[in-house]
Amino acid sequence: MSGGAKGATTVEGQHRQPLWKAIAAVPDAAGSRDSWAQGVCLACVETMDQVDAAILSLRADRRSEEVLGASDSWAARLAELEYTAGEGPGAEAFETGRPVLVPDLLADQVRWPGFAQTALAAGLGAAFAFPLQFGGIRLGTLELARLRPGGLTSAEARDAALAADLTTAALLQQSREAERAGREFAPRTVLSYQDVHIATGMLAAQLRISLDDAFARLRAHSYSTNRSLLDVARDVLERRITLEESSE
Repeated sequence: MSGGAKGATTVEGQHRQPLWKAIAAVPDAAGSRDSWAQGVCLACVETMDQVDAAILSLRADRRSEEVLGASDSWAARLAELEYTAGEGPGAEAFETGRPVLVPDLLADQVRWPGFAQTALAAGLGAAFAFPLQFGGIRLGTLELARLRPGGLTSAEARDAALAADLTTAALLQQSREAERAGREFAPRTVLSYQDVHIATGMLAAQLRISLDDAFARLRAHSYSTNRSLLDVARDVLERRITLEESSE
């Protein structure tokens, strides 16, 4: 019996090898690092049977986020919906420093009503978010998504938590290497919200309000018009809208 359990563990470990190799690839030549986060997301989907999409994000607060990797366009869409709503599994995992496991978003939609409404419409059935943290340092999140409701197996939950820890270590290594080389730690993103940051600053200066208030206006307009925060920010930068009046 113990031999059978050991054999099962060995097979399971072998099945996860592509994921561990994808994460460990970070120390390779600088030219390969641009696709590293994307590779981690793809490996999560390929090695976890209950996972349909994965997202790897750097976060600082609700305004500051960059998506380093997304397994496909649907994953990138989910990341943008969460950023626009300002709530969701990733945001909660980052704020609390604890994994957020939601096997049925429809049943748990009151938890994040703004995000759930759009995410359910986009086809999200279940979501699982793990913080990227080391001690008191929090870098971002690793999020896994399912099209259909259903939980992760216990083995997949353990592997996802381990993947988040290893990813954190890899990102910290990148940061230390950049510091030693005298360059800025700025990994390439698959989805950047830099335009939102610029539009927020521009609004704050024009209207003489705080950055938080300017960001709230962007988000309120995005919600009221059912458009992404990134699209609204680009309209502000192109002066197609002004947002001089506070959005209801």
